[in-house]
Amino acid sequence: MATLLHLDSAVFPQGSASREVTAAFVRAWSEQHPDGQVVYRDLAADPLPHLNAAAVAAGAEHPLRGELAAELAAADAVLIGAPMYNFTIPSTLKAWLDHVIIAGHNVGPDSPVAGTPITVVASRGGSYAAGTPRKGAEFVQNYLATLLTSMFAAEVDFIVPELTLAHSKPEMAELIPLAETSRAKALTDAAEKAKSLASRLVA
Repeated sequence: MATLLHLDSAVFPQGSASREVTAAFVRAWSEQHPDGQVVYRDLAADPLPHLNAAAVAAGAEHPLRGELAAELAAADAVLIGAPMYNFTIPSTLKAWLDHVIIAGHNVGPDSPVAGTPITVVASRGGSYAAGTPRKGAEFVQNYLATLLTSMFAAEVDFIVPELTLAHSKPEMAELIPLAETSRAKALTDAAEKAKSLASRLVA
């Protein structure tokens, strides 16, 4: 029985692009793998405390850090909703990362997380794709890909719904068709990646 660890970090429980796509991923995963387990953390609804000196000193012996690290190590796959806020990830997701990355315990090529497939839904209000004016301000994919591979030697993949603010900002109205195309692709990618991953893990 494979286990999926699912993290959401979008502030709003409704109307969130990243939550919509992670939900589609989980539905497809569950349909493909009905006997699998999904462990869910809503980091916005139930935020973790910031890392402090006592938690750093205790490492994996700290109750919360030990729990989070064990939860991650037990997962066969990880799904992370990571919307872009102010050019980077939500602080709640950063807090989770600070707690769960424990030097001397789960960091490095021999990490218990090594090779674990991690799918990140990196939604953003505009576009930061190659050729766009804000390409250089893309700090979500670059950051998470570097962090998760260098710390955990994990297998990282991204689903990127863009232009999510097109419907709510008049100045972006002409981009609505592109936003709809991006949303549709993200939902399709989520379903396909979830099914493929579930099949691979139970094969």
